Amino acid sequence: MVEALRTGAWLTRERIRLVALAVLAASAIGSGWLVVTSDGLNDLRGRPLGTDFANVYAAGTYVLEGRPALPFDSPSQHAREKDIFGAKTPFYGWHYPPFFLFVAAPLALMPYALALAVWQGVTFALYLWAVWAILSTCRSPYLPFQGEVRSGMQEEVTSGRLWLLLALAYPAVFVNLGHGHNGFLTAALMGGALVLLDRKPLVAGVLFGLLAYKPQFGLMIPLVLAVTGRWRTVMAAGATVVALAGAATLAFGLDVWPAFLEGTRFTRLVVLESGNTGWHKIQSIFAWVRMWGGSVPLAYAVQAVGTLAVACALVWLWRSRAAFALKAAALPIAALLATPYSLDYDLMVLAPAIAFLAAHGLVRGFRPCEATALAAMWLVPLVARTVAEATLIPLGVPAMLAVFTLIVGRAMTESGFDPTWRFAGRALK
Repeated sequence: MVEALRTGAWLTRERIRLVALAVLAASAIGSGWLVVTSDGLNDLRGRPLGTDFANVYAAGTYVLEGRPALPFDSPSQHAREKDIFGAKTPFYGWHYPPFFLFVAAPLALMPYALALAVWQGVTFALYLWAVWAILSTCRSPYLPFQGEVRSGMQEEVTSGRLWLLLALAYPAVFVNLGHGHNGFLTAALMGGALVLLDRKPLVAGVLFGLLAYKPQFGLMIPLVLAVTGRWRTVMAAGATVVALAGAATLAFGLDVWPAFLEGTRFTRLVVLESGNTGWHKIQSIFAWVRMWGGSVPLAYAVQAVGTLAVACALVWLWRSRAAFALKAAALPIAALLATPYSLDYDLMVLAPAIAFLAAHGLVRGFRPCEATALAAMWLVPLVARTVAEATLIPLGVPAMLAVFTLIVGRAMTESGFDPTWRFAGRALK
């Protein structure tokens, strides 16, 4: 068994298909049950369908009324949610920058159920496109694979429908659907930007800039772009963010920015540091420390050390001669590891990383433990919340750290980097 886990021999095509079909069937049944037993607004437990999408819809109604600053005020936001979904509706806070109101407002023009379906359907299609584009690049000169290429494996990456099944069945898809969240859009923007980074740097910059609605994921992206000298992409991303901020100011007024800043204070104190959302839901180093009883300062300190270590490794990786697929896979993982605030539906961001690693492994072969670690990272959104809640054992962060470490290790081998030799050379000098 140990040898099978090390080599990945247990991951046969038939077994992969069977597990994916089982997860997909369970997800479809669960989602269908929530819908058919609802009243069109709330499920059997009295929660809005798509739970967190309630905050988007409620915020949109305020924009349509000409009061765009009110979503950032927690009592006002909760009052509107109770007006729409009933007096017992839990609070779903609005935590986004003002320009995300441009998404909320048109959705609020529709009936709630239709708005939820449109939001999830459109962004889900974008997510599938991004995965297909990543896998297709394994045959592209813009995604070079160094060394010998395994004969016939390029066709295997995109042939058949196994890739589609795995993308559909990825457990974070069900988590994201259950929350009506924006994980599909985040994964699509991240994956699309990485695919286009060398071919169309300006378009890639725009896609990276659009990710500013999730500012907590933005730490590693500008770092990578800067250390690799991709200044056209940096300028395009910066211009996109400035344009979004300017458009929001013109459309909603200056008052939305102080309101947004006050809202971030609520998010930090209540959601993150106090853990009112639940430590088992937050998939970060910070939450890991807090879940195990660590103080807020200790959690921030450990998170800072982890973020710095990941940043240093990422900078080396992106400046190395390693294959682009490894670099591209590492960035989404690093983006999640670097922030203290990421929930289990945000694990959708791992989908581009999984796609890049799968393409690279199929073309070049998998090193020991890589296939098993990749399979574990694919499966972890299914159990991360439940296991952490029941046992206080986090799974998301360890799985991401393991895969990130394997990526860096493989990059060292493929780029000819020998840290032992370099250390010895410095010692001799």
